[in-house]
This record gives sequence, C-alpha cells and structure tokens, in this order.
Amino acid sequence: MTLPPGHPAIPAPRVGVLLINLGTPDGPDPGSVKRYLAEFLSDPRVVEIPRLIWQPILRGVILTTRPKKSAHAYAQVWTDRGSPLAFHTRDTAFGVQQALGQGVLVDWAMRYGNPSIASRLAAMKQAGCERILLAPLYPQYSGATTATANDAAFAALGAMRWQPAIRTLPPYHDDPAYIAALRASIEGHLAALDFTPDALLASFHGMPERTLHLGDPYHCQSVKTVRLLREALPLPVHMSFQSRFGRAKWLEPETESTLARLVDEGVRNVAVVTPGFAADCLETLEEIALRARDAFLAKGGEKFAYLPCLNATGEAITLYERLLGRELSGWTD
Repeated sequence: MTLPPGHPAIPAPRVGVLLINLGTPDGPDPGSVKRYLAEFLSDPRVVEIPRLIWQPILRGVILTTRPKKSAHAYAQVWTDRGSPLAFHTRDTAFGVQQALGQGVLVDWAMRYGNPSIASRLAAMKQAGCERILLAPLYPQYSGATTATANDAAFAALGAMRWQPAIRTLPPYHDDPAYIAALRASIEGHLAALDFTPDALLASFHGMPERTLHLGDPYHCQSVKTVRLLREALPLPVHMSFQSRFGRAKWLEPETESTLARLVDEGVRNVAVVTPGFAADCLETLEEIALRARDAFLAKGGEKFAYLPCLNATGEAITLYERLLGRELSGWTD
C-alpha cells in the first residue's frame, strides 16, 4: 500500500505476547526496596483494607521499618545479573521468542517495578503489535496476582487511542503440560541430590483466609495442583503456605510449622518445591532455601533440599510454547 505524502510510517501488523511477573526492586538497597514496597502494598488487590485506614499505616510504620529488613533479605539472593526474578523472566521471554519464532513478538514486564506493563505495551504497540496476548505467569489464579496484572494492562490500554486486540492467558494449575513440566523438573532435581528425600513439600505463597471465603479460587487451584503431583510422583507430597504478613488469619498449614510437624512425624530428609512460582525470587531463595532450611535443620531434620522453579529451563519453554500456542490460535495460524 502506498501512503500519502507526509504520512507517518506504519509498522507491519504483528502479534505479540507479554509475559508478566510480580515485580522486584531495582536494587537490594533500602531506597529501592521502599519504592517497590510502596507500589506493591498500595495495590488494593494486594491489601484489601480501606485506603483511608491502610495508607497511614503503610506510610508510617511499614515503610519506615520494613525496607531495611527486606533489603537485607534481597541482598542475600541478589546476583551479578541482578534480581533473580527479573533475569529469569527475561531469559524466559528470550526462550519463548526462540520457540515461537519471529512471527510473534515476545516481551516481558513486571506488575510492580521495572519494566512496567504500561511501558512494554506501548513499545509493543509502536512495534506494530495489533494483537497482544497478556500472559501473567501464575499457574493458580488469584485476584492479588493474575487479576492485578491484567488490571494494570487494561489501565494502560485505557490511555491508548488505538488499542490492540487483547487476549489473556487463563490459569494453568491443572493443565497436563504444566504437571508434566513440574514432574520432569522435580525428578531431574531429585536425581541430582546426594540423598533420597523421605517426602516432598509443595509450598505456595500465602493468602489471607478471607480471600477464599470471598470467592478467590487460589486455594482450591493450589490444592488441585498438589493432588495431581501426588498422582504423578512416587514419594509422599505434602502442602503448605508461606509468606505471611500482618495479623489476619492466613491459609493453613504454614510452611515452617509444617516442616516442624514433618520432623515430629519422622521425616528427616525433605525436598521443597514451590509450584505457585514460575521463577525463583525472594520468596523461594531467601524464605525457603535459607530460612525454611534453617528451621527444618534446627528442629532436628538432617537433609534439606530446595528444588528450583521452572525458571527458563527447557521444561518451562516447552510448557509456555504449548500454553501460548493454544491461546494464539487463530492469530498465528
């Protein structure tokens, strides 16, 4: 098509995929962590307390004391490549791009922090993406994860005059490809250990119990993932929830208390996997691989292994190629 004189250049129409993860501070220092926590904990999907009540608490005690403590935790997992969550997500986007080919533009973003969802959607639109699949990398759906990622994308679209067509990746907690990827990953990591675990503990990010009663499917979908893992693996699989915050009642059982109970029941060697996380991050590397390990050993456990997330492994890329390929049907055929 020949454009009229002076008409701005129009990129060729493309299909895009935006991988979305939770977020991370720009650095392991208190200032960066404070900016990150201010954004994260101001999200009404994350903290469901009326703003007029919550914001003075957040801006007062929490953002005054928590950033220094959290920065210390981030410093323990920070690498030469920066934040583990960021570089694993970036590597995943690269791997998915290679798998899907140049017919699809694959990018990545964080719900909180950088790169932002709005900035990447704008860049994808500028690159010619007229159809975009939003892919929050959360196997189990929750309002505090999947929904808020989509919220941020839709808010960014609200500022666009010419919006792309949008699809969203549904939860995949019970998808056979997801269970197969988890099984292959777990079996591979177990085979590399110098001991045989007595049991496997599947630890999921915690949520306030009230979210279950309000209709959030996260708990039920997590339970189903564990049931399918039990059917797929030969060793006993237990379940728990980690990452509590505040005084509200949270989903049970809690991870460290579950590890203590397992020791009391005779489990001396354990492996822990985190099937609710697509990529390793603070909650897996510091909370589980360091703190939960120490708690298990202090209780009398003998051998502890943390099994990494899918990250950007071959199992992960095969999984996402199948999930995304299905959702792109009709756009790329």
